[in-house]
Amino acid sequence: MIPPSFEYLTPSKISDAIAMLQKHGEEAKILAGGHSLIPAMRLRLSEPGYLIDISGIQGLDYILEESGQLRIGAMTREASLEESQIVREKYPLLLDTAKMIADPSVRNVATVGGNLAHGDPANDHPATMLALGANVVVEGPNGSREIGIDDFFPDFFTTALEPEEILTEIRIPSPPSGSGGAYLKIERKVGDYAAAAVACQLNIDSGGSIQKIGIGLTNVGSTPIRASSAEQLLQGKNPDENMIAEAGRLSAADSEPMEDLRGSAEYKRALVNELTQRAIKLSLQRAEGSR
Repeated sequence: MIPPSFEYLTPSKISDAIAMLQKHGEEAKILAGGHSLIPAMRLRLSEPGYLIDISGIQGLDYILEESGQLRIGAMTREASLEESQIVREKYPLLLDTAKMIADPSVRNVATVGGNLAHGDPANDHPATMLALGANVVVEGPNGSREIGIDDFFPDFFTTALEPEEILTEIRIPSPPSGSGGAYLKIERKVGDYAAAAVACQLNIDSGGSIQKIGIGLTNVGSTPIRASSAEQLLQGKNPDENMIAEAGRLSAADSEPMEDLRGSAEYKRALVNELTQRAIKLSLQRAEGSR
């Protein structure tokens, strides 16, 4: 299908983009990489009268670590995460996630901020950011504010962004020594959305006990899901095989999948169970190697 006609706007500053959102209201949509919005427009699931393309705004494409945080500009391309030395060295979960998004041609254009702002529970970064304990910075007419990732996805295809706000930055706590993470995904074919995927981030002490852990689930609910029951089980523990197996079962129980072309709800819960166990084990292995 061909989308209905729209007006294409190209602001040069964030303040200009916000002003355009104020002027055009619900008829306007922000365009970043476009790999979520444009397909929705072609299917006429979204029919904005105005597209506000923020790709020409300077200063939104960066990856830097300072003051105990990894800061990622909203317009940072997925390919930039793959190429970043600091991501490769210290954020294996983030690197895993970027590599599993679609294919290289998409990752060269798709943006981290767009992946989150679209509010799709099938996108990969939302669960990863849950596991990492990220915060999202947004800017609007009343200035900027920071939103915890657990509060950013209140409902299906819905975010905590106000209509006149724009996501500008993602902030991730820098991992301490003894940290590791992993993102594991099952898809029908390369580039497809996940049948299910699991993100895990943890750090361990010198004795191997888990001091902190985050587990996020992709595409098994109406929003990205934090597997809090599994997190609570493992927090402060030195996990053995039985405990990790129980964490997998708890994670599956926290999921809320629906049957679709990618499989039955039962199948998806089984995937969550298995992927959770594998992600925890790989995260522990990487944490041991990061000392």
